[in-house]
Amino acid sequence: MATLNRSVVLARRPDGNPVEADFAVQSAELTPLADGQFVCRNHFVSLDAGFRKWMNEGAGDEVLPAMALGEPVMGLVLSEVVESRNADYAVGTWLMARFAWQEYSVSDGSDFIARLPGELEFPPSAYMGVLGDTGMSAYFGMTELGVPEPGETVLISGAGGGVGSIAGQIAKMRGAHTVGIVGNADKGRWIVETLGYDAAVIRGDNLLAEIAEVCPNGVDLYFDNVGGPLLETAIDVMNHRGRLVLCGAVSGYGDEKPAPGPRNMFEVVTKELSIQGFMTHFRHERYDEAREQLAAWMREGKLISPEHRLQGIDSVARAYADLFAGRNYGKTVVEL
Repeated sequence: MATLNRSVVLARRPDGNPVEADFAVQSAELTPLADGQFVCRNHFVSLDAGFRKWMNEGAGDEVLPAMALGEPVMGLVLSEVVESRNADYAVGTWLMARFAWQEYSVSDGSDFIARLPGELEFPPSAYMGVLGDTGMSAYFGMTELGVPEPGETVLISGAGGGVGSIAGQIAKMRGAHTVGIVGNADKGRWIVETLGYDAAVIRGDNLLAEIAEVCPNGVDLYFDNVGGPLLETAIDVMNHRGRLVLCGAVSGYGDEKPAPGPRNMFEVVTKELSIQGFMTHFRHERYDEAREQLAAWMREGKLISPEHRLQGIDSVARAYADLFAGRNYGKTVVEL
């Protein structure tokens, strides 16, 4: 009997932040496997803001081609190999892979794929969040690039999202004074009460003054998930020889033309600031190392994995729209 595969496709190019109507669910039969191919059952879809960039026409680059209209939307999924004609991928193998928003995916192994442990110690969705690319972005950004020291002030944008919720906990473990920037007061209370942030700043008209109030000694490390005007404000509050680690720029993913950069770049010179951008998948060979340390912190009760979960492939578009609208807390996943 043929297997019916349901996929979320790009129905139209989003205009700014994506909405549900930008996507549609289509069905098609899986074709028989060719030699070297394998088929995966996707158990979870990871909803990540960064993939919005490649939904723009002509947005292709060395990481991904621009997504085509009417075709499945690319993203990260948690998969289990259920049929294989590839000796490197045995049935039962669990993968975190860049496939597409589908119930099943067929691959020849050339996609971006990270193998998971043979036995999953934690609930499977954790390998999309704290033990997946999300947690690893926070891990590498904090422990390798930002490296906060005890007593330093760390400011994190997108603090209530998937990466920010983990980055703040790691900074706190390292003894830093952690301040998170969020979009509303409820999320501000949540990052303090649930994640252990020392303070929250709500984005508003007086953001510079609000940051200065809770960071009276300035900011030593800024971990950025947002970019845009927020990055310009962060430069204003940085201390001499402060560090800026750029993980994402969600404020500009919907812009077909790049927005102007910060107007205060001369402060980078006068303050001798260092700025480092990074993408986690370029550290693919270190995923096992990162996952083990993150798992150790979870075992010790030092790190929690907040999650916003919906059910079914028909919920994927809504979950993605809610992510950009700021309605989700922590990592956003859909269980298929």
